[in-house]
Amino acid sequence: MKNPLLIDSALPHFSEIKTEHIEPAIDALLAEARSVVSARLESAQNYTWENLVEPIENVEDRLNKAWSPVSHMNSVVNSEALREAYNACLPKLSEYSTEMGQNEPLYHAYKMIAQSNDFVHLDKAQKKIIENALRDFRLSGIDLPEKQKQRYKEISQALSKLTSQFEENLMDATNAWSKHITDSEELAGLPESALQQAQQTAQSENLQGWMITLQFPSYLAVMTYADNRQLRREHYEAFVTRASDCGPYAGRWDNSQIMEQILSLRHEKAQMLGFANYAELSLSTKMAESTDQVIDFLEDLGDRSWRQARKDLAELREFAGKYYGIKDLQPWDMSYFSEKMRQHFYQLSQEEVKAYFPDSRVLTGLFAIVEKLYGLQISEIDKVDTWHPDVRFYQILDQNGQLRGEFYTDLYARPKKRGGAWMDVCTSRKKTGDSIQTPVAYLTCNFTPPTGNDPALLTHDEVTTLFHEFGHGLHHMLTQVDHLGVSGISGVEWDAVELPSQFMENWCWEKEALGLISGHYQTGEVLPDSLFDKMMAAKNFQAGMQMVRQLEFSLFDFRIHLEYDPKKGGRIYEILDRVRKQVSVVQPPAFNRFAHGFSHIFAGGYGAGYYSYKWAEVLSSDAFSLFEEKGIFDVTTGHAFLTHILEQGGSEDAMSLFIAFRGREPKIDALLRHNGIAA
Repeated sequence: MKNPLLIDSALPHFSEIKTEHIEPAIDALLAEARSVVSARLESAQNYTWENLVEPIENVEDRLNKAWSPVSHMNSVVNSEALREAYNACLPKLSEYSTEMGQNEPLYHAYKMIAQSNDFVHLDKAQKKIIENALRDFRLSGIDLPEKQKQRYKEISQALSKLTSQFEENLMDATNAWSKHITDSEELAGLPESALQQAQQTAQSENLQGWMITLQFPSYLAVMTYADNRQLRREHYEAFVTRASDCGPYAGRWDNSQIMEQILSLRHEKAQMLGFANYAELSLSTKMAESTDQVIDFLEDLGDRSWRQARKDLAELREFAGKYYGIKDLQPWDMSYFSEKMRQHFYQLSQEEVKAYFPDSRVLTGLFAIVEKLYGLQISEIDKVDTWHPDVRFYQILDQNGQLRGEFYTDLYARPKKRGGAWMDVCTSRKKTGDSIQTPVAYLTCNFTPPTGNDPALLTHDEVTTLFHEFGHGLHHMLTQVDHLGVSGISGVEWDAVELPSQFMENWCWEKEALGLISGHYQTGEVLPDSLFDKMMAAKNFQAGMQMVRQLEFSLFDFRIHLEYDPKKGGRIYEILDRVRKQVSVVQPPAFNRFAHGFSHIFAGGYGAGYYSYKWAEVLSSDAFSLFEEKGIFDVTTGHAFLTHILEQGGSEDAMSLFIAFRGREPKIDALLRHNGIAA
């Protein structure tokens, strides 16, 4: 039987992929890629797009299409054997990437194309790919002396291994902790849906009673609703000390040294390439022009938000003291009393809201919104091979019946699945002759699964998360760019990549849109006006605190990379404490090890780039303000966003595309208004 990872098919054969297939397939495809590069460099005198770039793109696409399902399965159906095969391939892929980035004949071939008369006849996407490639050669150390090139390769391989280890430690630490409870009084306050889920988890372990875990739906339910303050504290401590030197598994999966090594190697790599620090290197592929600009942007937002955040906290402390006699509000009390306060002042219960958002209704409503905005038809396709029974598969057709994209959804939390929510690439769009390779996406979330006979019910925050990830998916799938290097999200500046995702979140707050995505799971009734009015009244509840929390993450990430000093080490918690004193209003306990679980920056590609969420929120808020002016389902504005942003991928720089859509550069006013913060 042929290795399923080597079959050239439109979609992966998930059920046929075995761990023993992985390494041989990657070895074969890496050998093929090297062979193609070598043959193309030797056979051509005058290099062109057709005889060099396109054949290399095609062979690397085969490699990417084989690696994509492996990487994805490692995140969503993790096992020891799969992890071992995955990790065995990482250094090989890293070595290939560095080897290509430091291939001098290949570099000179690209330069020859850029300087040739034919270059002017290439389309804008092809030109951008060539320009990006020349930049990336420099960032791969092409100009370094031979000894330093070797060191660069060692650094790249080490970083690949360390970031994977960071994620594995976090996953193992998350899966390790659970608490079996047999007395229902200990769980007083938890809503019925959370109790059913805890009961279902216990039953899966052949236990009576209830089991709570560090999977996010379970953790959030306890922190938000459990009346038992000691239980909240215990759960909080287990969660914020994951993969660290503290907490119930202190030292067992400790990321401390891994974080230090990652920062050290990133800094060494940056300096080797002529940058002062890794933050500068990070910005070389982003919209932001300087480290000062990023720091100024974040600190300005902090200055604008800090008073509001202080007021939010003072009001919460006053509420907890006045109505519950709590004088020493602790971090494990924040979500609990915030929910009590929301219910008290707005008569708004998250549990009441959830009943109107069964996942199937939210999905069909989301598809209806996209149809109204962009004229697309989305439908489920049965009998597609997947990695888990919960997975669903869909296709997107445009107004002409043309297939534009396909995607998998995997929405529920479970053991052996990485936490969080993300969109990832399965297959990218490219044109070969007259045929188009359909872009395919993975949309992954960690929502509470269905319990008993009830469907999965989403909190409004989870609805927003689904819209966010679908925005990423649309950016990937709706591209009309025919060349892999800049189709979909490829080649898009990292601090602009969150524009389409955060943009989609806005519809979760519009009454007309909520009429499409809501329907009570028992009666089908859409979200009533009374509940909508309460949601809107509470929309910016604690918005100041939420803003400074995100700024804390962003400044911390940027500063540990900007201020890294090899003589002093990472000073991770020293810098985090300084950032908290500057922008935060809530100071966590000494045992809190937030950074040890911050996989976005240590394992997820956001190193010295977490600020991108706030940066892109300026873009997304300003983009949506045009819909506020014209109408949230205005066809002309929807078409403009589709054609100027979603379809263009990375074929032009993000600022030019934004200006083409909005008619001017972005302004911060809409972001502040949407967050209820004075300009």
